[in-house]
Amino acid sequence: MTYDTHTLVHICTLADWLAARQSGELRPASLEVAGFVHLSTPQQAHLPANRLFSGRRDLVLLRIDPARLGAPVKWEPGVPTDPESMLFPHLYGPLPAGAVTAIDEYRPDGDGVFAPLAR
Repeated sequence: MTYDTHTLVHICTLADWLAARQSGELRPASLEVAGFVHLSTPQQAHLPANRLFSGRRDLVLLRIDPARLGAPVKWEPGVPTDPESMLFPHLYGPLPAGAVTAIDEYRPDGDGVFAPLAR
């Protein structure tokens, strides 16, 4: 499977992003629990969005420049229901606010389902 590794994305609430801008970094619960921040390629974002955030309308999609990350990114399997060859980028450290290049609203359709991103 081919991945667009030039831009990575992270899904979070607008409130979490605003707090991260204030503190300079985003430290989601997964960093403490699993040791990494869940990232995706733009082509993968709908998979974790539907799994974790179905129907939520308070989300933003952070577009990230991987060159600005201060911790290693490892490409690892997701969950068993993901396509067998699919790997997800996991950031093994906090997400620096300065690595975020754009913020987009991220909304599901009327049925609460997130569609694949165009890019």
